[in-house]
Amino acid sequence: MILPNFMQKTRTAYVFKALTASVLVAFQCLTVVAPTAHAAGLPTLGDGASSLTTGEERRLGDSIAKELYRDPDYLDDPVLQEYVEGIWLHLQDAARKNGELSQELEERFAWTLVLGKDRQVNAFALPGGYMGVYLGLISVVSSGDELASVIAHETSHITQRHIARMLAQQGKQTPLMLASMLLGALAATRSPDAAMAIMMGGPAAMMQSQLNFSRAMESEADRMGYSLMAPAGFAPQGFVSMFGKLQQASRLNDNGSWPYLRSHPLTTQRIADMDSRVPPGKRAVDPVPTLEHVMMAARARVISNAGVDVRRQWAALPRSGSFAGLSQPEQVGQLYAATLSAMYLRDWALAREMVQRLLTATAGNAQASIQAKWLNAELEFRADNAQAALAALPLQSSNAPQAAPKVNARGNIEGPSLATINVVEQAAARRPELLLRADILLKLGQAASVASPLQTWVTDHPRDGGAWQMLARVWRSQGQEMRALRAEAEAQVAHYDYAAAVDRFKAAQDLTRKAGAKVDYFEASIVDTRLRAVQELLREQLADKSINK
Repeated sequence: MILPNFMQKTRTAYVFKALTASVLVAFQCLTVVAPTAHAAGLPTLGDGASSLTTGEERRLGDSIAKELYRDPDYLDDPVLQEYVEGIWLHLQDAARKNGELSQELEERFAWTLVLGKDRQVNAFALPGGYMGVYLGLISVVSSGDELASVIAHETSHITQRHIARMLAQQGKQTPLMLASMLLGALAATRSPDAAMAIMMGGPAAMMQSQLNFSRAMESEADRMGYSLMAPAGFAPQGFVSMFGKLQQASRLNDNGSWPYLRSHPLTTQRIADMDSRVPPGKRAVDPVPTLEHVMMAARARVISNAGVDVRRQWAALPRSGSFAGLSQPEQVGQLYAATLSAMYLRDWALAREMVQRLLTATAGNAQASIQAKWLNAELEFRADNAQAALAALPLQSSNAPQAAPKVNARGNIEGPSLATINVVEQAAARRPELLLRADILLKLGQAASVASPLQTWVTDHPRDGGAWQMLARVWRSQGQEMRALRAEAEAQVAHYDYAAAVDRFKAAQDLTRKAGAKVDYFEASIVDTRLRAVQELLREQLADKSINK
């Protein structure tokens, strides 16, 4: 489990940039003076109980997630978000079927993914069901199976409540006090000033000697994470090949780009254990990357690397003489990176050349084809050609909605639905296209048609702050200012900024008073009700003195 690089506490002197250790750094530094779980009579690893309730753990995670959303390194890229979330959802389903994900955890935990745009090879899990992934990790893994192995490992830390078990060793501390100390300890990993402040606190002075999960917890996360792979539709040898990458990086004396190694140090025992679980005939067979994965890895590389010279090199690669000798996945990855790089460089002619080649290269693969069409639409939108962008989107069905096709974790359509269901027609129900289509229609002054799909989406996904913000823009373009203010408030609620949400709700109330007889009483009632609810959440948040200093 890894500390998020994009945590920044703006209301205190703590600086949270470039954090690289395990989130358990902070928790363990709080327990160095505590007796062992066995000595204190607390549950041992594998027991189902913990002195920290699931509700307390969730609140602890919420308080930390609030800081993640406020950091400039937080990234809401709908395309990458959907891809990684898709992997995680398959693993959650496998955990549920394996009996590892209880109904209580499923209902009480957030199960929220956060992306960080830093290039470091890292991932993390937080209390209460939060998980984050850096673009650096997505960009270096060779397949979705390798990425799934990391996410499966972190998922097992969550389902086995390893954080709660370690916190149980400090029963005298409340979860909210622990959250405050956690945030301070995180700052100390890179900020000398914050480190000095934390060292004054006593137990945290031993933080550097308490960097990792216990070996037992790491082994358990490996074992249980591995058991999720095949049921989730991923090649289990992804675990072994990922371990191979980590082992090679450790041999090269990790230069800082692999912080995952510092909180997940490899041991020969861990490597041997994973290797022994793969059937002998498959140990030497690396998982085959899907075209969709190489495209997402390319997207992560380009977004996380802002260097102009590097992007120029990537944009020119498909024109090199060596391109023809590459495998299809390698060609598709280079074409995607070249298109996106040219877009950032605003070289529209080169970008259009590359995306047309990409569309041709992915024409026979349903999922990759959709990604290519989304990229083409994104290109035309950025080039200020909204009409072409709209035409570039996958076609929507003019018939009644159909059941979504069953697509496995490797991106292949399963069952007889292949002959009868057009995957492209279903793309509009997916978040990346929904938000991109809304952006395009807003530029064309035709956003009215997308208001209803967005309302449906936020009803089903009330904590999607990005979708709420888009809905606010759509409503404002229709002259529905009160609704726009409410949507802006809900976007702040989704990111736990209750003070900003209250401000937006009150602005909507003021607008109601000015509207007089023209007021929408139904909308005004919703605003009043939500304002009271969020004011109560704000009072509870402000009462957490250890967090709000």
